[in-house]
Amino acid sequence: GKVPASSILASAPSDKNLDAWRESGCRTTHCNLEVLQESTLVFLATKPHILPGVLQEIRPAVGPHHVIVSLGAGVVSLAAGVPLQTLQRLLPAGTKVLRLMPNLPCVVQAGAMVFARGSGAGDGEAALLKSLLSSCGLCEEVPESYINIHTGLSGSGVAYVYLFAEALAEGAVKMGMPGGLASRIAAQTLLGAAKMMLETGEHPAKLRGDVCTPGGTTIHALHQLEKGALRATVMNAVEAATNRACAM
Repeated sequence: GKVPASSILASAPSDKNLDAWRESGCRTTHCNLEVLQESTLVFLATKPHILPGVLQEIRPAVGPHHVIVSLGAGVVSLAAGVPLQTLQRLLPAGTKVLRLMPNLPCVVQAGAMVFARGSGAGDGEAALLKSLLSSCGLCEEVPESYINIHTGLSGSGVAYVYLFAEALAEGAVKMGMPGGLASRIAAQTLLGAAKMMLETGEHPAKLRGDVCTPGGTTIHALHQLEKGALRATVMNAVEAATNRACAM
């Protein structure tokens, strides 16, 4: 809501990819150079193997007023696995470049995003990007080495949470609760737990311990999760996704 739809110009090779932008009131084009001519802040959202060709195409139109990473004046890259060094090499020297990694819940303004800035981007560009994206959720500046870790933690992590929510609800279904009700309660349970973590600032181990009473239901349930190696399995999942992101 911080940028009027009429101020956004989206470019894609096919109308299929532009329909959603038009429905939102944004302007559209099939010409990437037109975007550079009319914009100062440019977001690049392509697959990694396509990005070098796009950068080669727009390079002649990139000027000192552009920020490549995002916001105000620049280009923001959302392409997983494409480092700042590559972005800077394929663009004119001194271009303001930032690398951004969002996750899926950004579409409901509850995302988790991290970004890193290239050598040409200063505090102003970083502050602008963070301010604009704050309406989509949490946005943190990090060293570039953290971006692939963020992919394993949060980009892919959304799917881990969905799997856990599904299992949580199915456990209730097994015990006799209707599926729809179980899914709603599972989702609210995850939402409430996450909100308590964010608002209290407490370590999750402390919050988990607060729920456990000696000999109670929760400690018996946690024992089963520990026997199933939930903790180690989730850590392994984050590691696997991070390593895959590094290899892309």
